[in-house]
Amino acid sequence: MTDTTIQTRGAKIAYTERGRGAINCLFLHYWGGSSSTWKEVMAELDADARCVAVDQRGWGRSRSLNGRHDLEVMADDVEDVVAALGLTPYVLVGHSMGGKVAQIVAARGRSSPAGLVLVAPAPPQAMPVSNEQRQAMLASYQSRAGVEQALSILAGRSLDSAQRERVIADTLAGTPAAKREWTQHGMIATVDLGLRNFAGPVRIVVGELDRVERPEALRAAFAEVLPQAIIETIPEMGHLSPLEKPDAIASACRAVASALMTL
Repeated sequence: MTDTTIQTRGAKIAYTERGRGAINCLFLHYWGGSSSTWKEVMAELDADARCVAVDQRGWGRSRSLNGRHDLEVMADDVEDVVAALGLTPYVLVGHSMGGKVAQIVAARGRSSPAGLVLVAPAPPQAMPVSNEQRQAMLASYQSRAGVEQALSILAGRSLDSAQRERVIADTLAGTPAAKREWTQHGMIATVDLGLRNFAGPVRIVVGELDRVERPEALRAAFAEVLPQAIIETIPEMGHLSPLEKPDAIASACRAVASALMTL
């Protein structure tokens, strides 16, 4: 496994790379995560894919160089990483906030992924979360005790101690601007313009126990914009699925890769 950085149009983006398989997979983490969120999933795919997981700007080791942390510039970073590493064709895998970034990249069609795996993705429409709730979410990310409280909602089952410490460290390491941007703007942004034009295979994976993104709500949210999407509900899985059920996420990646080979 290697760790290095790329300077994009507006950020210094750190990434982790592992595997030398026949397909390329690029992973985008949730609000509060980092490239380490995908550690277990990448291990599952080690023999099947070249896996690249990025720290999105303001998270992990990545930093914005222009002061911006919005969804559009995070999508710019994805395009620049793809170009710099020569990842095409590739499967774009996005979790929660990262899922919304992945939708923007797919909708643009400039560096369009060949396939998508959306893991408990934030929907393309504005999320129905009040300002009061969003402010409470932001407040919970400011302290260890707050992150531990958030974990009681995010995780469908108890994480092991190493995973819990990784989640807490990743969340607390996020910059104030990156944390604030998602709750103030990203969650309530609408990004479905152009998404209907994406023709590649799509898998949407959500946990039966997910208290952030509900399976039926996601079916309704994506029915018109990505009608080809296959939606899988995984038993005994919450919102932190890359940590809770990495084998299920790896299986979805393989399924999209297999669908690409038959096109």
